[in-house]
Amino acid sequence: MRITGVRLRRLRYPLDPPFEPAWDPQPRRFFDATLVYVDTDEGLTGIGSGDTMDGFERYAELFVGRDPLDIARHVRVLETIAFHAGRYWPLEAALWDLAGKAKGVPAATLLGGAADGVTAYASTADRRPAGARAESALALREQGLRALKVRIDRQSVNEGLRSVEAVRAAVGTGMEIMVDLNQGWRMPGDLSPLLDAEAVDRVAARVRNAGALWLEEPLAHSDIGGLARLRAQGGLRIAGGELARTTTELDAYLAGEALDVYQPDAVLAVGLLRGREVAERVLARGLWFTPHTWTNGIGLLANLHLAAGVGGGPFLELPFDPPGWTPERRDFMLAEPLLPDEAGRLVVPRRPGLGFELDEDAVERYTVL
Repeated sequence: MRITGVRLRRLRYPLDPPFEPAWDPQPRRFFDATLVYVDTDEGLTGIGSGDTMDGFERYAELFVGRDPLDIARHVRVLETIAFHAGRYWPLEAALWDLAGKAKGVPAATLLGGAADGVTAYASTADRRPAGARAESALALREQGLRALKVRIDRQSVNEGLRSVEAVRAAVGTGMEIMVDLNQGWRMPGDLSPLLDAEAVDRVAARVRNAGALWLEEPLAHSDIGGLARLRAQGGLRIAGGELARTTTELDAYLAGEALDVYQPDAVLAVGLLRGREVAERVLARGLWFTPHTWTNGIGLLANLHLAAGVGGGPFLELPFDPPGWTPERRDFMLAEPLLPDEAGRLVVPRRPGLGFELDEDAVERYTVL
């Protein structure tokens, strides 16, 4: 079997009303997604998605004519491209989708087959006052979710902390709470200063008192010493690594004992194969591996297959914050949006590959290129 072509299809889904995530100062009026198709001479096609794939077209020929199942070779090529251009890991997701289809098994089986699903946590994002965030937490609990993540905008830290405390007061011990400061990366053009170490210590103290499961990206991604210092204070897990560019960065966290929870996204950070390798090292130390998943339903599925395949967890991120961010918005290109089951678990689809079907009408309707 040989790759005969790599195709991209760019989609744009209108958001009305707009979505206003805490990490972005600009309201989002559209949701962009790129589908990556890997075609073969045997009629099989793998499909992936996640990042925008901007500029990939000039590198597509590096994969044409090659065995699509030689994923290790393709990962090495993607790493050389990432040095010069973008991170095109959705292509690797398409290759795992294709490999699963070729072998008649879910991608999670090829990645280790450790579990058939992972318990989800609702990853919230909209800016809301404390009372409204507490009400949304109760609604999420009613839907069977056992955990949620609250983001703190560093421009309004006290309001964010009040939200964390209001959620804890509302849900009692009935839900786990994660807290995200989003200081490990920033949107293009964002030059606003990060919170300093003293401010982060104050945040950590209140988050710890609220019984949070972890504090995510409290410092710059390069501040390994600062992360290790926070972790050494005890009583609060430290999470990060969601957008690490290389496994070297993630291994530096391991060497520096900087994180309890490792979160490299399979379609934004280091890919699935390298993600599996990192997970093996992380899990061998008794730490947690639970990828970031904020792209779309296909990217979420890629991370589900990775996390379940390696036995990660104990939770997996589910971008879910109605009415601003819903499965219908996140998964608009899919025939069936990805939802947790009655026990709050995201279950690996039994179909081969990544296990999704496209809504071809939606794909046609929202195609822009």
